[in-house]
Amino acid sequence: MQLLVEQSDDVRIVRVQEAKLTYPVLWSFFAEVRQIVEDGARKLVIDLEAVTYIDSAAIGCLMDIRRLLEDRGGAVKLSGLQPRVETMLSMTGVHKIVDVHREEAEALAAFGRPRKRGEPSFHPAS
Repeated sequence: MQLLVEQSDDVRIVRVQEAKLTYPVLWSFFAEVRQIVEDGARKLVIDLEAVTYIDSAAIGCLMDIRRLLEDRGGAVKLSGLQPRVETMLSMTGVHKIVDVHREEAEALAAFGRPRKRGEPSFHPAS
């Protein structure tokens, strides 16, 4: 599993470097993200810009990461979605549960303010 991990203030950015985020690489992906959380990260942006395809197992994995962080008082946001990935997240309703942002800067900025009641978690480009 190819991941790049960077820090921006108190937010950890995990850049997925795989074109397909599917069942064969998910165990490794989750294990690496879990280690980042166990090392103390509570604010996480998962950058999916390089990912052109995800499957249902990947969606489940993203929900597991959300739960992992929420159980520790943290949060996860997704950024850089390719159209096909964005469609999968919309079709499954994940975008209603996990904050999704087109740009990484938007995802980082979203940690600076809580989402208002009724405000959508998906922020399309203007």
